[in-house]
Amino acid sequence: MGVYTLPDLAYDYAALEPAMSGEILELHHAKHHAAYVKGANDTLEQIAESRDKGDYSAIVGQEKTLAFHVSGHVLHSLFWKNLSPEGGERPEGELGEAIDEFFGSFEAFRAHLTAATTAVQGSGWGVLAWEPLGRRLIVEQVYDHHGNVGTGSVPLLVFDAWEHAYYLQYRNVRPDYVTKLWDLVNWGDVQSRYAAAKVGLVLP
Repeated sequence: MGVYTLPDLAYDYAALEPAMSGEILELHHAKHHAAYVKGANDTLEQIAESRDKGDYSAIVGQEKTLAFHVSGHVLHSLFWKNLSPEGGERPEGELGEAIDEFFGSFEAFRAHLTAATTAVQGSGWGVLAWEPLGRRLIVEQVYDHHGNVGTGSVPLLVFDAWEHAYYLQYRNVRPDYVTKLWDLVNWGDVQSRYAAAKVGLVLP
């Protein structure tokens, strides 16, 4: 049976300072993300055991738990690739043009995604996504780790708004944390995801 694995980071834990402290990044990756990976694998085993026994009395809870952990794993894996010590500035080329087309300007897009991330109720994510039916970029909120299946959107850039992502460094001032995330955005990665999504592909 295939299992999920914790991906290595392309940079060391201190590489994103001062925007994100090494302590937070290590806890976030090695503890929180690792817990989602373990949770997904453990739940797969539980579902397989239920299937072997023909006992599906716990299937509703198992499926919800699997969705939670797999979504957490997917979103965090994307988050790490969206960040870079050499990040920041603004996108150019096709992505920059698309942002101008669908949001009016980069400044308007930045304000929109910042507001969506900052205003997530409880735990969740702010997301720039490609919506394939309308063939347009959208900003959306993801609550907890639950995907927005109704839109069928493909996440391109994700901002983690769970408290574990920022509380040790920024306390309860989420807006300051979100502002600093913009200094880390790896626009090359976002551009690659945008190009893939437009032709129906999803990058890992």
